[in-house]
Amino acid sequence: MNKKEGEAVSTKWFKLLAVPLIVSLLLAGCNITEETSKQTTETQSEENAEQTSTETAKPATWIADRTIEGLIFMGADDYTEDMNPEILQKLKELTGITLNLKIMPAERSIEGLIAGLASGDLPDFITFYLNHSGRPEMPVLLKAAREGMFTDLAPLIKDTKVYSKYLQDGYLPLDTQYGVMFRPEFNGSVYLVHMNIAREGGYDTRKWVGGPHIRKDIAEALNVDPRTITTSEQLYELAKKINEGNFKDYNGKEVSVIGPRYWGGTEVPRLYSDMVWGSYGFKRNAEGKIVHESETEYPLKRIEFVQKLLKEKLMHSEYYTIEENRATEGILSGSFAIVADMHNYQDFNKDMHYLPIGPINNVDGPYRMEVSFKTGYSGWAIPATTKNPEDIVKLADFLASREGKLLWQYGIEGRDYTLDEKGNPVVKKEVLELKETDPNAAKALGFAGVGNYWGELLGGTDLDRKADFGEMEYGDSANPETNAGPLKIAEYWGWDEKRKNALVRDGYEPLAFLGEFEKSTELKAALDNYDDSIVRAYYAKNLAEAKKIVESASAQLKAAGLDQYIELLERKDGDPKTKLNI
Repeated sequence: MNKKEGEAVSTKWFKLLAVPLIVSLLLAGCNITEETSKQTTETQSEENAEQTSTETAKPATWIADRTIEGLIFMGADDYTEDMNPEILQKLKELTGITLNLKIMPAERSIEGLIAGLASGDLPDFITFYLNHSGRPEMPVLLKAAREGMFTDLAPLIKDTKVYSKYLQDGYLPLDTQYGVMFRPEFNGSVYLVHMNIAREGGYDTRKWVGGPHIRKDIAEALNVDPRTITTSEQLYELAKKINEGNFKDYNGKEVSVIGPRYWGGTEVPRLYSDMVWGSYGFKRNAEGKIVHESETEYPLKRIEFVQKLLKEKLMHSEYYTIEENRATEGILSGSFAIVADMHNYQDFNKDMHYLPIGPINNVDGPYRMEVSFKTGYSGWAIPATTKNPEDIVKLADFLASREGKLLWQYGIEGRDYTLDEKGNPVVKKEVLELKETDPNAAKALGFAGVGNYWGELLGGTDLDRKADFGEMEYGDSANPETNAGPLKIAEYWGWDEKRKNALVRDGYEPLAFLGEFEKSTELKAALDNYDDSIVRAYYAKNLAEAKKIVESASAQLKAAGLDQYIELLERKDGDPKTKLNI
């Protein structure tokens, strides 16, 4: 074999040997690729499964993992910035939301609202007082809405579970529907949400009994049934008897006969309601015409009555001006034989040592309970600068749901309450005991039942406690005696019978339309001056001087357009959508 033939044979054998090797390598490579691919697929499947598991672990109430900040334009007496850490954590678990609340510091809440809106530096949502569209806050809020400061909430509440009820015909009261939220001028847009709306019309959250009360021991000593005092003249005669009785407070000091309201000095119409002309001073007369109190005899009649009480020392000298803390201290020490205004659910009177007087009749006849079809109390809005405003609406909707209300009204299951066989909360006795013995420590638990109303800001609506939780009052199921005192007072007063014959109203307050009145600023100032002037007239040296004060205030009302505003009220009352509560 020559060299050339040997090289050929070697090449041939190399090729023959190389083929199986290449095939082997290729097969091995395929196996490696398949194994790697299999491992990659398994890893991806595990990651996907983990991601799916994480998503599945989120509750149905989940909204978003974010912080939401709210600014409260209401008093610290009603709300607090403080939230219980465990409550915050539970809210986070349910919704993903971390909630931060701040109260705008201001001497008056409306001043804080004006300053806050003017700054333009607003958080994710704001809350404010708004009993009705006639409150002073309304013009301020409307101005902001018209200037584009708020988010249009109409499309956002459409798909909610609770707030979508606001879109149902007949759910909202007239003032809420057309005066606060769905104002015609906004063509279907909604910038303000009204709160504290009952689920059913005429629904009673409590058997309230307010107005003047008398110390029970004094009424019994005089052999007087307070319920028989139904006129201001009868009240005067009772005051004289008390004055002659030489009664003492719980510290042995002489009592003041008629003291201020529990919350401090101010005008209290229910003390002499048979000399007070209508709601906010407006009422129809016998001929059916709307007139203001300044055009009637009642201001001078009331002034003469009050001056008589003051002159004869039957009324506390600081009745209209005393600070809240001093008024409350005086009532707790029994310093006032008659308290101008308190209510039956106040803790200090659960033993009924103060009894309700009357009620006093109205200017046009015997007292008749009036009940609103539904009422609002506060409101909220979302600034236009807020990112993902739908998250705030979803949070509000959760808080307004039964599950949300259970959290902010009753706290945490196991810690603060248990559930009965129907799934309704039964408050733990130790929580009720803590609320009784140490209210501040109880409040630190962080829910409405113990005095922390953070959830009410966004969730306090669609109200029906009995349907939702099986009890009208917090703690009734665990301890029916908790509210036995208030209910006994209501029974004593005849609440059930009065409620059965009550007049149910659905309409606007007379001042609701100031915002669309040309001289609104002048008229509002004149109305405020009129109220202040009446109080000054009470303390005038004599009736002649008081008359001059009233005449001057009345003249200012006329100059500010009172007659024209009454014409506006007449037109509004003629429209079924803007009926008045007068």
